[in-house]
Amino acid sequence: MFFYFFKKLDWVIGASALLLCLVGLLSIYSTSFARDKSFFFKQAIFIVVGFFLMFVFTVLDYRIFRNHPTLLIGLYILSILLLAGVLFLGIKIRGAASWFKLGPLNFEPVELTKIVMILILAQYFSLRHIELYRIRHIIASGLYTAIPAALVFFQPDFGSAMILVFLWLGIMVIAGIKLRHLIILFLIGAIIFSVAWSFLLKPYQKERFITFVNPYINPRGSGYHRIQSIIAVGAGKFWGRGLGQGSQSQLKFLPEQHTDFIFASIAEEWGFAGVILLFVFYFLLFWRILKTSLNAPNNFARLFCIGAGIVFIFQVFVNMGMNLGILPIAGISLPFLSYGGSNLIISFITLGIIQSIAVRSK
Repeated sequence: MFFYFFKKLDWVIGASALLLCLVGLLSIYSTSFARDKSFFFKQAIFIVVGFFLMFVFTVLDYRIFRNHPTLLIGLYILSILLLAGVLFLGIKIRGAASWFKLGPLNFEPVELTKIVMILILAQYFSLRHIELYRIRHIIASGLYTAIPAALVFFQPDFGSAMILVFLWLGIMVIAGIKLRHLIILFLIGAIIFSVAWSFLLKPYQKERFITFVNPYINPRGSGYHRIQSIIAVGAGKFWGRGLGQGSQSQLKFLPEQHTDFIFASIAEEWGFAGVILLFVFYFLLFWRILKTSLNAPNNFARLFCIGAGIVFIFQVFVNMGMNLGILPIAGISLPFLSYGGSNLIISFITLGIIQSIAVRSK
């Protein structure tokens, strides 16, 4: 049986993700191995575990999620409890209480929440897409999304909260929401953002938006990350400075070289040619996810693939945008490249469910 599934795997998806992981691992080796070897070895273990779990979830029939809504509700409640618990028991990293400390490792509950929300929304809209004109379905699905998004926002983790909101909006658009309802939602969103700006956003979060417009207002403070990232990307030119030769990343002018700003580190050392290579790998990954959604045998499978694609694309777009200085800094990891076990392992599990759909669509 295992050989059957091994043969049926979409190896373009698996190979693209694995190649992205190897690029990220090389970058982590280049920027941090001399100072702290643990990042490299932990990430290597995360990749092995993640790839193994992708195969496990390929063998697992994805229809267990479609046919057992009680399981999804249980996962949803677990996610809410973890998000609430991390507000009180979590450790603070870079000003956000988003992680549980588990011995030598950290666990970020929002990563589990992302895949649970993809499953919940895929299940909800697969059963009600022909009734999406009824406003109650928009409100109900919005409440499902609003509870975890609010808990994530108050960590505070504005970037991850936006991922959940865009996931909800994206799946509704694909499911067939009416244009006037979509416009109303955007107007409500603008009002909520205005209220959040006045009463909820932390000073450092406001500074990120202000310095996005002009980072030189505070070049040694809130604008520092963006300025150094832009310098690193530009310094790479076409062929890059070479592995281990990037002055911005090696001399630690560029902060968070192995997490939020790993793209800038790769652009400096690998150059524009390396960036094009990343785009090719991501394109192949997204193309195969889209192809799997088009060949999916039911609406749940189709919407799950689309939801997963929305989450991946949003993270790639925002992370690269903030590294290039065209978007505010949001603290979002670059899928399969940034250091971190929670994001990487959940991403591989997501690919495993997509593989399960692909195998059972053939």
